[in-house]
Formats: sequence, C-alpha cells, structure tokens
Amino acid sequence: MALFESVTGAKVKDCIVNEKVIFIIEENEMGKAIGKNGANIKMVESKLKKKVKLVEFSSNLLQFVKNMAYPAGVADITHDDGIVTIHGKDTSSKAMLIGRERQNIIHLSDIVKRYFNVREIKVV
Repeated sequence: MALFESVTGAKVKDCIVNEKVIFIIEENEMGKAIGKNGANIKMVESKLKKKVKLVEFSSNLLQFVKNMAYPAGVADITHDDGIVTIHGKDTSSKAMLIGRERQNIIHLSDIVKRYFNVREIKVV
C-alpha cells in the first residue's frame, strides 16, 4: 500500500492480494491513482510483477458493488434484506461476474462484506 501511495499520490483504503492485486482507492482519488494514460498502474504492475485492479470505494453499497463488478456489464443492482442482486446485461456479463468455479463472485462477496453488512451476493 505504501509503495502504491508513494508512486501515485492517491490514498489507498485497502489492498487485497490473490492472483492479482486489488487496491481499494478512497473516493475521488481514482484519477490520481491511474495517472496520465495509465502510467501509474503500469509502473506499479512492473514493480509488483502482478496485474493490478483499481476499485474506487463508495459509502453507497450499490455504487461500490458496481465499481467492484466493472468491467462486466451490469444492468441493475438491488439490495433487499442483506441480499445484493446483480442483474447482468447479457450471458457473457453474467459469466464474467460469476467466474470459473464461482471464484469471481466469491472474491466480490468477500470484499463487499469487509465494508458492508451483506449476507449474500447473487447474479441473475
């Protein structure tokens, strides 16, 4: 996190490392984090030797889930009684959201549960 903040000047809220490094960026810091033509991301990727994904934090649950789901096409997101339902635009968007052996939706759910009181995330 310190490396990313020193390279970009953007404030990082959290960092999750799995097959890639996911940085949760504070609200309104995304432009700084990306840099001109993505220069900051490229620099951090070359130093870490891993792919980097940036997600802008939002105190609004539905907006944060939408930010996490990007670049998959999301038609609508609803929240009802602790269950977040993501409506994919088409079958390929749904497949991207769920991932092989449900890994993408599990990662998404784990990260969202760190910040919000959510029981389950579904893709329909």
